[in-house]
Amino acid sequence: MVEHPDLDQQQLTIETLGPCRGHSPLRMSTSAGDGIGSYVPDDMRVLYEPRFRQGEPLSTLAFERAGAREKIFFDPAETKAAIVTCGGLCPGINNLIRSLVLELTFNYGVREVQGIRFGLQGLNPELARPPVQLTPAWVEGIHHQGGTVLGTSRGKQSPTVTVDFLATAGINLLFCVGGDGTQRAAHQIAEEIGRRKLPIGVIGIPKTIDNDIKFCFRTFGYYTAVAEAEKVIDRAHVEAKCVPNGVGLVKLMGREAGFIAAGATLASGEANFALIPEVPIQLAGENGFLAKLRRRLEAREHAVVVVAEGAGQELLAERTDACDASGNPRLGDIGLFLKQQIEESFAADQVPVNVKYFDPSYHIRSVPATAADSLLCERFARNAVHAGMAGKTDMLVGLWHNHLIHVPLAVSTGARKHLSPEGELWISVLALTGQDKL
Repeated sequence: MVEHPDLDQQQLTIETLGPCRGHSPLRMSTSAGDGIGSYVPDDMRVLYEPRFRQGEPLSTLAFERAGAREKIFFDPAETKAAIVTCGGLCPGINNLIRSLVLELTFNYGVREVQGIRFGLQGLNPELARPPVQLTPAWVEGIHHQGGTVLGTSRGKQSPTVTVDFLATAGINLLFCVGGDGTQRAAHQIAEEIGRRKLPIGVIGIPKTIDNDIKFCFRTFGYYTAVAEAEKVIDRAHVEAKCVPNGVGLVKLMGREAGFIAAGATLASGEANFALIPEVPIQLAGENGFLAKLRRRLEAREHAVVVVAEGAGQELLAERTDACDASGNPRLGDIGLFLKQQIEESFAADQVPVNVKYFDPSYHIRSVPATAADSLLCERFARNAVHAGMAGKTDMLVGLWHNHLIHVPLAVSTGARKHLSPEGELWISVLALTGQDKL
């Protein structure tokens, strides 16, 4: 039996605002085989672990499955929703905003959707610019743009002030689009709402190109980031091949998780080394990175190195305990550090080397979403609206074994998902690069 060591079924229970007494306006059915889309029963579950050893008892630990409910909590004609986008930019935010507005307006008939300006600051009257009224006409075409039309910001705001704002504005549903820090804030907002016993739902939608949200196999923006990073790695390969002992060094985003670096390495197929936060970097010694790079150059006269921004932080003298406005530790520049180490190491042995350094971070996160992420945004948005209208709260929409699920914010925040050095993704990277055999 496969169990999660830190979870039990009670922890996966989704909070609700109360009994659902209204009928959904969606034209769906409760019968299979009638050619009409079906509502999802509220007791439908998705197993945490579908794999098992034959003959062993099965674990029943499971998430609530996302989807449209036949009964809803809010009266659409009396409902006011709001959307806030927080944290760093990510491909697909505008797609998500547009899909939320269209689902709320056209399919549920919600009377008003407000766009909160510049992140959580927009929920603090002392800092906020007035919300914008989001209509289908207002969001037309925004899905072809990068960034967020609502603006974003980092940093905490008082949950008390935020809930005061929501109550005064008559907002019934708040959709929080952001990463782990945003979802922690959403959880605090939901807790304050619960203390006041207000009928306001809080639904999180995971946004991070780092792909590091727990209980979400893939966050929107990740595939776009990998596609853009692949192009940079390919260009670095061209630069490296065109000079003697050329090294193309590419630094990609990934503060605590190496998913972009690993995914882009596989997508490109041109990298010879991938360095990630989950695997410590050994620089010196016969099996260290510098010696392996030397052997690679002796054999092929060029190399491509991909490094995640959070890799090798223990090597950096300038590392501090300082944090940014979102509470993330400030990182030293591992890319420039590696460039210096490579050049100094080769110079000490009077071996020529030509290092070309690429840092495409802000370019990658500000591009429009690719088709794969556009489709995922559509799924996240519709199912976030379904959950909100059914009175679910203090939860985010996750992706688990390709099923959309409801995840309590209390268990999905505070610790990030990491790439497993024993998992298929990293094993594939090692098989492709051969870096462990040099």
